[in-house]
Amino acid sequence: MASAQFNTTPSRKTYDVVIIGGAIYGSAVAWFLSDNPDFDGSILVIERDPSYENSATAHTNSCIRQQFSNPLNVQISQFGAEFIKGFKGAMGNDPRVPELSIQSYGYMYLADTDEFADQLRTAQKVQLDQGAATQLMTPEQIKAAYPFYNVDDIKLGSINLVDEGYWDGGTVFEWWRRSARERGAEFLAGEVVSMSVSGSRVQSVTLASGDVIGCGKIVNATGPRGAKTAKMAGIDIPVEPRKRFTWIFTAEQPLDRDLPLTIDPSGVHFRQDGPTTYLAGGHSDYDPAVDFDDFTMDHALWQDHIWPVIATRIPQFESIKVTAEWAGHYDTNTMDHNAILGPHPEVENFFFLNGFSGHGLQQSPAMGRGTSEMLIYGEYRTLDLSPFGYERIAAGQKFVEDAVI
Repeated sequence: MASAQFNTTPSRKTYDVVIIGGAIYGSAVAWFLSDNPDFDGSILVIERDPSYENSATAHTNSCIRQQFSNPLNVQISQFGAEFIKGFKGAMGNDPRVPELSIQSYGYMYLADTDEFADQLRTAQKVQLDQGAATQLMTPEQIKAAYPFYNVDDIKLGSINLVDEGYWDGGTVFEWWRRSARERGAEFLAGEVVSMSVSGSRVQSVTLASGDVIGCGKIVNATGPRGAKTAKMAGIDIPVEPRKRFTWIFTAEQPLDRDLPLTIDPSGVHFRQDGPTTYLAGGHSDYDPAVDFDDFTMDHALWQDHIWPVIATRIPQFESIKVTAEWAGHYDTNTMDHNAILGPHPEVENFFFLNGFSGHGLQQSPAMGRGTSEMLIYGEYRTLDLSPFGYERIAAGQKFVEDAVI
């Protein structure tokens, strides 16, 4: 169905903005551009796989949280939450667009060491300063609120039950794409294989089909392939695809209340998925970059690591059955696990939207809006996202986010 929305040849020889990558970030930028009355240019979104089958967007667990260590990331998620809850209004109250909400069962971080507990306390202060509702919980408080947890080894928990949990990212993605197209943005099925760079600008991109397309500005929204795309412009970024695994399971004895998205000290995470289903995620200790097309499951990982962690933390989950599983990719910024955003200082019409390291979907409203502002005005008009700029990468100055799952 998605491929029917794509052209196979461009309708023009040149576009004001060419966006490489048509998943949630490419679609977000296209929509925010088309939504801004100060922009009347032409938009081309180029997507190599219109089915989106192996895109990071398709493999997401679609959650949002404010429990970050960096105040700007907290603000980004707060805008995201408001955008999600006001989505129908943001889309002009189009009667076709559904009302959306956030299933706010919260993220439950569990600390089993004094050091980790101190990190949660420090992060909570950052979050409270930004207006978040994060609560710290003693093991006794955790047990009283969620009797199913084994907290024998836990020193502290942290949870936020306001605007933190599951949201329908697929619907937002669908309507961004559909609305942008209805407003004139063109979506093209094709793969960019090279760029022509002259002086300080990318002049054109060449597709595998042989089509050459001129560009006023170019946006790299290619997810785990972001470094490959940047390389075409002669630019290096520390972004690589790393494999992340997801399992859906049912329990012989379902819990009597919603399961927060629980981040076990081991790094394994699990949450409520449907009324009687649960979701778990994790990765192996050996976590190298992988091939772009490597989505092979590691079945031993579930049996040897993921399930034992879950069953230890929630003894009621000793008898569970996996009903679905998949592997996806994080577009991991290996330098500081934060996004790389904005224009390149030398190739001035090349814009980054890369390296989200697992929290990309929830940041797409703020980052899509900010990128559109930079494309139109040459500056950020709402949230100042300049700390994510490429300059820090070139200088080796980390803009750190500690709360990475």
